[in-house]
Amino acid sequence: MISDFGMDTITLSGSLPAKLRAMRDAGFTQVMLKANDLTGHPEGVDDAVRIVKQSGLRVTGFQVLRDFEGLSGHLHGYKVDIAKAMLEMARAVGAPLLLACSSTSTHATQDLDSLAGDLRKLAMLAVPLGLKIAYEGLSWGRTVNEFTTAWEVVSRADAPNLGLGLDSFHIFAAKTPLDELEALDPDRIFLVQLADFMWHEVRSFEERMATARHFRVFPGEGVHSAQLAELVLKLDALGYRRDYSFEVFNDDYQQIPPEAVAERARRSALWLGEEVLRRSVPLPNAMRLRPQRPAAE
Repeated sequence: MISDFGMDTITLSGSLPAKLRAMRDAGFTQVMLKANDLTGHPEGVDDAVRIVKQSGLRVTGFQVLRDFEGLSGHLHGYKVDIAKAMLEMARAVGAPLLLACSSTSTHATQDLDSLAGDLRKLAMLAVPLGLKIAYEGLSWGRTVNEFTTAWEVVSRADAPNLGLGLDSFHIFAAKTPLDELEALDPDRIFLVQLADFMWHEVRSFEERMATARHFRVFPGEGVHSAQLAELVLKLDALGYRRDYSFEVFNDDYQQIPPEAVAERARRSALWLGEEVLRRSVPLPNAMRLRPQRPAAE
């Protein structure tokens, strides 16, 4: 079984049960859920929660809260209500964290201390539910569009259950130097999402958004394989030991059976585990990516 890499449901076509079955049959043991997996389920949220729990897959996290920070007045109150509802769904399905993306709203302040204050409030809302908040810098975010700035805001917020969500697409699209990862505290990186894409650069925020939402591919399938390998190796060297999930928005993948797409994801996980991290497969069809204890000399 593939224990440390998972898949996002956004990648697969079909019903929630079909997606979960395809992931499990491909050898994955975890799933990153999105809110409309539950709200869009024909039999309702409670039945969707039941299906997820019966699947045997561990929930990596729950996504995604958008445009939360930096608002004021009735807009802030509205977003707080949305956040509370999403946190409750995350708890119901057994997710350990809620992913929040940096704001794109022109109505939001650009003051980093204000953004940090709102994220601290969000983290405090999550505390009674036993949840963490992973804050991700979208590469088209209005103020926070690189993980370096996201880390600055998280550091200012100073809440123990608030950390970073890293997404390789946004790192590569924004051309953030990977050496900047060395400034991060690995204990405050709560989630890493991986994907590649088929061209070397995106020339505008609009092109970034279109590529991110329609043209991602799995690690090892695109033109940034060397950068992806470097990213994973740097995170491993830094001491990151939490989950990786494949967040691959791809219109073509929505038109082929989920089993075929999950098999592509499996090949990607094997590439990252065996060829990039150089971790051996201890048993047939089984893989653990956690560091092994050194042999006795």
